[in-house]
Parts: sequence; C-alpha cells; structure tokens
Amino acid sequence: MELPVRRVERAETPVMFVAARDGSDEIGPAWDHLETVLGSLRGRTFLGVFDDSGSYRCCVQVRAGDDPDRLGLRSGTVPGGRYLRAIVRGPQPAAYALLTPTFAQLRRSGDRDDTRPSIEYYRRHDRIDLLMPVRGELRIDAPPPTGQP
Repeated sequence: MELPVRRVERAETPVMFVAARDGSDEIGPAWDHLETVLGSLRGRTFLGVFDDSGSYRCCVQVRAGDDPDRLGLRSGTVPGGRYLRAIVRGPQPAAYALLTPTFAQLRRSGDRDDTRPSIEYYRRHDRIDLLMPVRGELRIDAPPPTGQP
C-alpha cells in the first residue's frame, strides 16, 4: 500500500537517548528503559532515529529541567532540514509492521541525504510520521504569477 508522501522542513531537535543495534531485539527493551527513567511520558516528544551505521536511537526531546546525566541517558541533536514524510496510522504495535515497507517507499520517492538520519516521529498512540532526509532544494510547484507565461 503506497502512502501519500510530502516534503517537509524540520528544525534541529535536542534529545536525550538510549542506543540499541538497529533491527535487533534490543530496541524494545531500550524504549522500555527510556520510558521507565522518564517517569511521566505526558507531553513528551519521542523519536526513533537511525542511519546506515547499524545504530538505532530511542530519543525523547529535551525540555526545561531535564538532566540526561542524572537520568543515565546520552544527549545529542537530531539534525533539521528537508525530509520526505509519510504517515503511518493505526494502533501500536500493529503499525510497526508498516515501518520498513514505508521507508522503502520513501527511498523510492527521493534522493536520500546519507549525512543525516531517518526519523520515526511518534506523534500519537496511533500516528507515526516517517521522515527520510533528502538532498537539494525544496521545490514548491506553483502556477506562474498572473500575466506571466
């Protein structure tokens, strides 16, 4: 099933994270650990971040008062820039089965920027925005101004 794909611009995002091997059984326990050390998850922004290095980072956006060292978490920044986005909808964990084929669709849809990671943005319990970084200028198709060819 092909999902609609849009070009979006994201701001750089400071995060705290737990690392795991991408594609491994370590990812679930890493998410569990992150959620446990945070305590309350209310109002938090969660991102899964990965690239071709074989590392997957379970991330939470930093907010005022967070102390990664006290929580035993690493800190870093998720790069901003231009991305292609597809939205996966449905209850978790069933929606997880759609992640790999949807990222494959994104790879077919644009020129991936290998210098930045791809992102799973967990917006809600039933919505995950999948973001693949793209190269080049963001083009907006618009009709020419009135009176111009």
